[in-house]
Amino acid sequence: MYVKSLYPDIPAYPGVNFHDFIFERPAAKAQKDYTVFIDGLTGEKRTFRAIQERVADAATALGAEDGLGLRSGDAMVGILSENSMEFPILLFALLKLAVPLALLPAYATPPEISALAKLVRVTHLFASEKLFPTARLVAKECGLSDDKLFVLQGRVDNATSLPDLIGQVRVKNTPRVPTSPVKDDTLAYLAFSSGTSGLPKGVMISHRNLYYSGMQPIIIMAETMKVVTPPPLPTPEGVPVTITATPYYHAMGLHNGLLRIIANPATAIIIPKWDVNLVFDLLQKYVPPPSLESDADDNGLLNEIRRYTVTGLSLVPSMVLQLLSSPRLERESANLKTLMGLGTGAAHMPPELRDKIMSFVPNSKAFYEGYGMSECTLAAIVVPFPMLFNGRFAKHRKGCTGILLPGMEARILREDGSDAGLREPGELYVRGGNVGLGYWENEVATRETFTAGGWLRTGDRFAVDEDGGFYYVDRGKDILKVSGSQVSPTEIEDVLLQHPEQLIADCAVAGVRTAHARLADERVPRAWVVLSAAGRSRGHATVLAALDAWARGRLSKHKWLRGGYQVVDEIPRNPTGKVLRRILQDRYAENSEDASTGVRSKL
Repeated sequence: MYVKSLYPDIPAYPGVNFHDFIFERPAAKAQKDYTVFIDGLTGEKRTFRAIQERVADAATALGAEDGLGLRSGDAMVGILSENSMEFPILLFALLKLAVPLALLPAYATPPEISALAKLVRVTHLFASEKLFPTARLVAKECGLSDDKLFVLQGRVDNATSLPDLIGQVRVKNTPRVPTSPVKDDTLAYLAFSSGTSGLPKGVMISHRNLYYSGMQPIIIMAETMKVVTPPPLPTPEGVPVTITATPYYHAMGLHNGLLRIIANPATAIIIPKWDVNLVFDLLQKYVPPPSLESDADDNGLLNEIRRYTVTGLSLVPSMVLQLLSSPRLERESANLKTLMGLGTGAAHMPPELRDKIMSFVPNSKAFYEGYGMSECTLAAIVVPFPMLFNGRFAKHRKGCTGILLPGMEARILREDGSDAGLREPGELYVRGGNVGLGYWENEVATRETFTAGGWLRTGDRFAVDEDGGFYYVDRGKDILKVSGSQVSPTEIEDVLLQHPEQLIADCAVAGVRTAHARLADERVPRAWVVLSAAGRSRGHATVLAALDAWARGRLSKHKWLRGGYQVVDEIPRNPTGKVLRRILQDRYAENSEDASTGVRSKL
């Protein structure tokens, strides 16, 4: 089945560097200055114009001959950091230079980060103060000298920071470098994804992709303004205010918490990482003031802070679950009433969870759910504003993930490659200007996912109704989503097989539903292992405990085997050697009590 977006088409890409699309387009030049970012820990504020100036100086420090001398095509800059005020500065400075960056996952293990940095051949690395010890390990593994390692934000002895580099430019009054020209395939950044199968890969996102992704909310806002006049917002500059809840190295955090904050005037309160208690603290701090008296009185500073009332949140389902599970929710629920918009992404949102959180957000005009993946820059499907399209989506449709974003096309295909019918589940393929260039130096994986005609094979199954509404069915491939993050069974299998004592001869990992999952419909990793001779001599319990300790030391927390372990005689495979995970999952589901015996990884 073929479906085209109901929104107007996006104007053709004008070949502009995305930095200039953000800072130099007429709308940006004409708008009044406003606060873009607030540091959630210190209260420091930065406005649009201040950011523009700081980015220009940072780009000069990075690109000038008497600076780092970075050039497009010669450098790959890795960023290893929590969310911070300097993250956007470095990001836009590199975009201005057309020097690609690699978004390294801040909470991965050193071996995982090193593997990714080696994969994309990082030449320079910027890391936060907290993660600098990890960055040193990564730099050593990648053969990077100390003069290629920098502090993004904070202070580290004997290390140069981005603020240091900016300060040097300002002291020397170095002439600013111009924006570098780009082509349709000029690489902007690499995000890491497991795709539809296999180990993590570098998804190549171009300046052209960023343009189309950036234009999508602009088109939607223009169409929405035709049918409704938004009410004035209770914020000092009349723009929405949100709290960055997802990490900047993740597509959802990068776009919703950074790029789109600047492209579509809004204010983001930056927190280093998700912390449910910190979010409740900030919701309490940024509440409407009891009065708007002059800032000259004793309450002036407090009122100035409170004017930045949080008006919206963009979360992943596991964050919603933590909000609902917090003992603070009932006694502080009044602070959620300032929210006029609430949305989720990165993983499927169970309908019952949606209904429960919305009961605490009475002033939210709609619940915005979406579907996307790193391979399409951010998103492909989002719930529309209720009054658009003659109100056909005004009534909530249970299970509906939304409609195609502007500029997007989709096909729903059966397993034999034929078009599925209305409401018939099939694999989703999408096409549009926001679909990435492919995987970094991985032609085989690129051909499998970025198929002929520009169609992106998502690996997920959807159904479509007569109005163009999309309904998520399930993940058609092996990749799991745990707490909104992708988990590759293949990666976990490789780690288990790498145990130095060679305790197992074979293994398989697949997702199972268990009480240890955070969400009712979430599948968490479970391992089935075949013991080697060395393993049999040690005994089941000892081997499983050793494997679990090894895995927890090598894998990020969301990849831990919360589904448990089971010793089996053999792993079911087809004639070509492919693991038949479905057989293992079915056996587990049929007799979960027997299958659940063994060691489980602690949360």
